Amino acid sequence: MNRLRKLLPFSLLPIALLTGCVTTSPKVDVAEPTQARPSAAAYAPVNNGAIFQAGGYRPLYETHRARMVGDIITVNISEAVSAKQVTTSSIEKKGSVSSAITAVPLVRLDQVAKLGAAGSADNKFDGTGSTAATGNFTGTITATVTEVLPNGHLIVAGEKQIGVSKNVDVLRFSGQVDPASIQPGNTVLSSQIANVRIEHMGRGAQQDAQGIGWLAHFFLSISPF
Repeated sequence: MNRLRKLLPFSLLPIALLTGCVTTSPKVDVAEPTQARPSAAAYAPVNNGAIFQAGGYRPLYETHRARMVGDIITVNISEAVSAKQVTTSSIEKKGSVSSAITAVPLVRLDQVAKLGAAGSADNKFDGTGSTAATGNFTGTITATVTEVLPNGHLIVAGEKQIGVSKNVDVLRFSGQVDPASIQPGNTVLSSQIANVRIEHMGRGAQQDAQGIGWLAHFFLSISPF
């Protein structure tokens, strides 16, 4: 009994080490940072007038659309993905062979008539498989222009966090926007944005309740069924 008590701490050591094998949610490669502040533009020294100030120059007649680092843009997220695949296979093969002996030296003809061989083979396989997946995601997020590419395209990224009670809902977004696709009201559809990265996840007790325990995950990983 004393020996069992001495071995008990060592038997619990592997279980303690398994706590590091807790599963983590897959991460989405959202562009970082998710916000950017406009940097002061460098202008050659000029004589400022009473109205015009070179340091704060922006065109007088321009549409209010994002085009500089630090500008904001509203993204209407509307993503729908649907895929379906059906595969059917059918294989059938049949074969037969037969032979007869008409004469054998030193054997009577009535005995030869009883000699012969026959065989047949039949192989058939039928298989059917199908897979289907459907996903829909809608929402709205206001992102910040973090970079302006040489061709004028905008790299935008944004993050939204909503905390209710002890749970936090996080929405992160990034992508590449063509200024020509920006609609009136400084909005753009996510379907018109390239290299879209969307991450929607939660933190808190509610999210923890949806995860699988580390010990259950360990047994599932080694279970052959």
